[in-house]
Amino acid sequence: MSQNIVVISGGLGTPSTSGLLGRQLGESAVRELAAKGIQADLTVLELRDYANDITNNLLTGYAPPRLAEAIEAVSGAAGLIAVSPVFTASVSGLFKSFIDVLDPAALDDKPMILAATGGSSRHNLVVDYAMRPIFAYLRARIMPTSIFASPEDWGADQGHGALAERERRAGVELAQAIAGPGGSAARTQDLGDTRSIAPRVSETANPRDNMTSLPFEQLLANIQAG
Repeated sequence: MSQNIVVISGGLGTPSTSGLLGRQLGESAVRELAAKGIQADLTVLELRDYANDITNNLLTGYAPPRLAEAIEAVSGAAGLIAVSPVFTASVSGLFKSFIDVLDPAALDDKPMILAATGGSSRHNLVVDYAMRPIFAYLRARIMPTSIFASPEDWGADQGHGALAERERRAGVELAQAIAGPGGSAARTQDLGDTRSIAPRVSETANPRDNMTSLPFEQLLANIQAG
């Protein structure tokens, strides 16, 4: 069964560096899963395309069909990649608004990579100080490697520099979380009958080992007889 990795990009521009970073991270995870023999699809949600629907959902509590499909994609994903540009030392309002319309339980134990883009490396702590608390509150399973990309990371050595190495590392972690024991891929397999079976009392066991299950009169008679 094919697994689906979903990128949530809060970028506002066209093209968006947040969307680009999310796609590269997703492609890295897909490659790692393929190496493990697991097929995976990649879906990129550019939240700017859902801006009006997100606002209407916040005001009315109703998700239009197109937004409902995006929410369902996030809820059913085997793994997530969340990327936001930095605005006023935090995530974009559009990004946070989309997270607010999700079911609070939608990200429970969901493996995910956190990433951000900004105009300066001075904002590189935004993932830990602004994003991580949000997704920890929603009980997501956050990968150890997070990503921050500033303009100097998109240089001529793209694909071979420090950013590419962190993308590969994060992709490996997400793929392992999806494919490993208890991961999303493992949960789609038939686990067979896992019903517990009550232990049987050995026929050669000392009868006194089970005396506590006898009526009091019989228990007293057994003690006197012994």
